Order: sequence, then C-alpha cells, then structure tokens
Amino acid sequence: MLSRISKRSWITVLTLVLLALFLSGCAPSAEHVVNTADLKEGNFWEKYVVYYFAQTLDTFADWFNGEYGLAILLLTIIVRTLILPLTLKQYRSSKAMQAIQPDLAKIKEKYKDNPQKQQEETMKLFQQHQVNPLAGCLPLFVQMPIFIALYNSIYWNPAIRDHSFLGIKMGMAVNEQAWYAYILPLLAALTTYIQSKMMQSQQKGNNPMMPAMNTIMLIFPVLIFVMALSLPAALPIYWIFSNIYTIIQNYFLYIRSAEKDKESAPAK
Repeated sequence: MLSRISKRSWITVLTLVLLALFLSGCAPSAEHVVNTADLKEGNFWEKYVVYYFAQTLDTFADWFNGEYGLAILLLTIIVRTLILPLTLKQYRSSKAMQAIQPDLAKIKEKYKDNPQKQQEETMKLFQQHQVNPLAGCLPLFVQMPIFIALYNSIYWNPAIRDHSFLGIKMGMAVNEQAWYAYILPLLAALTTYIQSKMMQSQQKGNNPMMPAMNTIMLIFPVLIFVMALSLPAALPIYWIFSNIYTIIQNYFLYIRSAEKDKESAPAK
C-alpha cells in the first residue's frame, strides 16, 4: 500500500508539471477580453466561478481607490484563511506522524525481510492513529481551481490587464516588461522554496511521503519561476502574497510550536 502512496505522490508532481505547461503555453486568446458583468453570459466556468472572482477583485479594488494589487492581497488573505482548516488538519497529521516514529522504526526493524508485511503493518498503524500521509497535498489541490479562476479573472478583465502595481503592468507577462519586473518570478520561486523547506523540515523519520516531498521541493520553485515569466504579472504577485502568508503561518504552527515543546520538555 505504501507503493500506492508513492504512485499518488508522483501523480501530484506530474499534475503540477502539466498545469505549468497548460497555463504557460495555453493562455486565453487576447481577444477574449470582457467586462466583469459580461462573464455572467459565458459558459458554466465563467458564469459561476470566474465571475465571482472578478466581481470580488473589482469590489476590493474600489475599496482601495482602484489598486488591484492591494485587491489581490486582500483576496489572498481571505482565500488562505478559508482553507486554514485544511492546513490545521495537515498540521495535526504531521504531529501525529512524528509521534508514531518509534513505532514505525520498530515495524521496519521487525519486518525488514518482509516488505509486504511491513507495508501492511505501517498502514494499520496509520489507520489506528488516524494519520494521513497525503494530508500535505490537500491545501495544494484545493488552491488549484482558485488559482485558475483567478488567472482567468485577471487575464480577461481589461481593468486589471491595464493596471500597474509598483510600476509593473499586471496584465502583461514579466518577460515582456522592463528588467525590474523579473523580481516577481524570483520572489515567487524563493518564497515557494522557503515555505516548502519549512514543511520538509517537519517531516522527518520514516514518512513514506518524504521522497515525493523532496522532489516537489526541488521542482515546484523552478516551475513557479518558469510559469511566472510568461503569465500575467498579477499571478506571481498572488503567489508571493500567498507564500508569505504560508511562511508566517508555518512559523507559528511549526517553528514556534517546536520551540514551546522544547521549553516544556524539562518540566515534563
């Protein structure tokens, strides 16, 4: 059964690669530029998903005197907060995984000559302690439809496409702008790496997801950088905001929590 987990892990990596190729190479037609209200007359995706993202961004931008960069920041905070329950579930699963490391080591030693039995006993242990090795993938998959909807709402909305944030045109690809625009892909990749590294540092021991997580940590920042070069600049801005939120969140969930555990260990 661990082999099945490994396969799912590589499917996750493949999904990220395919998404990168799709978004960077299959951008919507430049002629498909509509006002937010016109999305209500579009297909199912435009009518029931993209429209509400575009409407929300327009509303937030009105609050900030037309600043769509700040509108994306506020939307990012709201989206990340809404998926916080999934993040907390991921955190609890990570803590549970650390707690059963001694048991995993015993199983590995006891059945070192019987890989199949080792896998069976490991999965029983996971079920007994309600540990889900795939919990770390949930926030990522939930964000994918959100990211695609945001991508469409930015690319198709002329108000966002023509807007500039910190001197960078939000609707134009980074590789079509001045040299300073390249700071966005670099920051997007760097913050992605930092938040991935923070997650990896908490997944120690015999976690069967470690090989896939190590691979994602190396591949994903590179994919983010490549995608950010050819996508509208508003998208790496979203990535940066989202990653900074995650880094701060992980600091309090993992780093501060680990420090408190160490401080309380002598007292116990």
